[in-house]
Amino acid sequence: LPLLLKPEGNGKLSKRDGDRLGFPVFPLEWHDPKSGDVSSGYRESGYLPEAVINFLALLGWNPGNDQELMTMDELVKLFDLSHCSKSGAKFDYKKGIWFNHEYIMMKPDEEIARLFKPVLTANGIDADKYSDEFLAKVVSLVKGRVNFVKELWEQTRFFFIAPTEYTEKDVKKRWSEDTPRIMAELMDVLRGIADFSSKPSEDIVIGWITERGYHLGNVMNAFRLAVVGECKGPHMFDITELIGKEETLERIQRAIDVLK
Repeated sequence: LPLLLKPEGNGKLSKRDGDRLGFPVFPLEWHDPKSGDVSSGYRESGYLPEAVINFLALLGWNPGNDQELMTMDELVKLFDLSHCSKSGAKFDYKKGIWFNHEYIMMKPDEEIARLFKPVLTANGIDADKYSDEFLAKVVSLVKGRVNFVKELWEQTRFFFIAPTEYTEKDVKKRWSEDTPRIMAELMDVLRGIADFSSKPSEDIVIGWITERGYHLGNVMNAFRLAVVGECKGPHMFDITELIGKEETLERIQRAIDVLK
């Protein structure tokens, strides 16, 4: 089989390459019995088994076409020794990250939500307080933005913890003298919405903004800043549907009180 080569430069892949560039070279975390050094493993780094297998299978072998994503059964069916390269294969660790992202996207939201539970626990969240359906919906909104399950926390923390601080650059850009008054008006509009699911809420709020002649971007960004703590995240009304009306109103009021 082809020798695995360094990602950059010449020579065979070594543990030092992984240490230097920040990627694992062992399937599982390895403790050197002589030196005591610990080398990270693909499992402990958060790679999905299917992604690692698919990634490794294409190092120095190809199926004879452009297909890259393959199940174990497909790999077995397509494998032919004549398609193995005689020259060495550069170890493109960034491609391994790409594979992991693709497998996260392919897996059902419910399965990713189960894998996400230990991450929530590690961040002080009681995952049992949230239904499987809620967690799966949260995952569905942001999994396209991550390469690893552990990265979901940074993308979803505002679903579990209300912001108490607000990103300074967003406050400077999105929170003006008139914003508290407009946010108070928005709270009145939100209180009157009977069906707080995403589309009905959006239609009513956008209709109110248009009717009042407010600037859509300014209002919606201030709304997002109040609810999320910064101007990023998935669709605003998908967020408010999940956290609910009362929590949404509490967060807007807190932003008004804190930011004045």
